[in-house]
Amino acid sequence: MAVLNIRVDDRVRDQLKEMADDEGVTLSEFVRDLLMEAVVPVYDDEDRGRRRSEEPAPESMRLVDRQMLSLLHRILARVLPEDANDVDGDREYQLMRAQILEDGFTSEYSYEVAGFRTELSRRDCRRVIDILQMFWILTYSIDHLVKEGTPVDEELARALEFQGFDFNDSLEGHMADYVAFQMRDGDRWTELQPQIERHDNGNSHSPMLDTYMRMLTEYRRIMDSRDQGSFDRLDYLLSAEELQQIRDARVHPSRR
Repeated sequence: MAVLNIRVDDRVRDQLKEMADDEGVTLSEFVRDLLMEAVVPVYDDEDRGRRRSEEPAPESMRLVDRQMLSLLHRILARVLPEDANDVDGDREYQLMRAQILEDGFTSEYSYEVAGFRTELSRRDCRRVIDILQMFWILTYSIDHLVKEGTPVDEELARALEFQGFDFNDSLEGHMADYVAFQMRDGDRWTELQPQIERHDNGNSHSPMLDTYMRMLTEYRRIMDSRDQGSFDRLDYLLSAEELQQIRDARVHPSRR
């Protein structure tokens, strides 16, 4: 195994040490896991095909933005049916929003961002995809072993099911919505849909992200150790021993 030497400020080193201690692992293991996440993706972009808090209202807006949004509100006010009463409100509601922008009532700018959520970062979106991809591989691996006559312990199979995310956590709730978005057409991640339904439609009722990331780290280690020079259509499948390794990673190191 190669050795990598890096130099960081003492402050950064101390912060990393604190984070490693919180995870119950050594500093070297913690940094190695971070590097593994960065350089060993679960999927190739070319091969793929409680909510977070709302955005805070801007304290100011550019005049050109106010003009454009005001015009859109006035257009919408004129095309809404007389009995409109959905998310767009009615004619008077749209004209009120236009007035807020035209008169520059900054304390009322919250109307313009109502319903908008803080962004789910690209990193967190990718984490969701990586997690789904891992569970997709786990599911196919278990099915393949059973078909080949190698029984998989029921408890192990259950522990390797995708349980969704915690709806009461702001980040995980946002991730759960992204999972639903990914599955909206019914033609992606279909193998995971029964698991989601078994787990209260994807509500884990307890935080799962840290658990999934530990499993994902172990999964990356396994896949990175594979011979990259050969390829077979079944090379992505995991053995019973490898499934157990990933299952063991569910448990926090401090409690193993």
